[in-house]
Amino acid sequence: MPYRCLRLGQIILFYLMLLWLGSMLLLGNIAVLPLLLAPRRLREPLVQLAISRICRCFLAGAAACRLMQLDLRQLDQLDGRRQMLLIANHPSMIDAFLVFSRLPHVVCLMKASISSNLFLGAGAYLAGFVSNRHPEHMFRAAIKAVRQGRVLMIFPEGTRTTRQPVNDIGGSVALIAKKAAAPLQTILITTNSPYLSKGWRIWRPPQFPLIYRAIPGQQFEASSCRDETARRIQQYFESSLQQSIDPELHL
Repeated sequence: MPYRCLRLGQIILFYLMLLWLGSMLLLGNIAVLPLLLAPRRLREPLVQLAISRICRCFLAGAAACRLMQLDLRQLDQLDGRRQMLLIANHPSMIDAFLVFSRLPHVVCLMKASISSNLFLGAGAYLAGFVSNRHPEHMFRAAIKAVRQGRVLMIFPEGTRTTRQPVNDIGGSVALIAKKAAAPLQTILITTNSPYLSKGWRIWRPPQFPLIYRAIPGQQFEASSCRDETARRIQQYFESSLQQSIDPELHL
């Protein structure tokens, strides 16, 4: 098939996939609204499961259309774990989808702007995600969630990666882990594409196929000094990831 025809077909599929994803998220947000009346202990696991299924369905569809190649199966070994922090590097905006698709009961520390997002806000609230709008409240809510046995995912770079292989990692994750008496489980994410990295608009088509790999890494215990814990995690990510966006990545 001539390259131009292949490229045109991929771009058409790409926009259809985005439309499909937007529809699933919007309808999902509407469908879960009645759960506002349900107790949190009932509604949060249900909404977390719904988010996981939407992510898994979307990624499976993209892979079936040959727009993506995925290596996420090793994340399954974390399924069923409790009272733990997941800390992943963050090369692109799709990283949370990768983790949610394999782990159905994860809550996330999220940007405050997501709360008002038409496609994500209601679901994130009903799933019990923790907003960073007010830092003091964020710390209390994150520590409480982990103490209650939940698995909390945090991107410790604070934003998408702008410096390879990872940005500076702050001490917040170490503080939450110490206060919650929970381990820090790393996840190493790599991709071959800068799609949805910092500054890349969602509707700008990349080169295909997009390749994503996410694997569990080393587990850390938080020491009494949060800066020391953050330094060990920083060193681990830097030694394990030569590049989180690697054009030569193959599965």
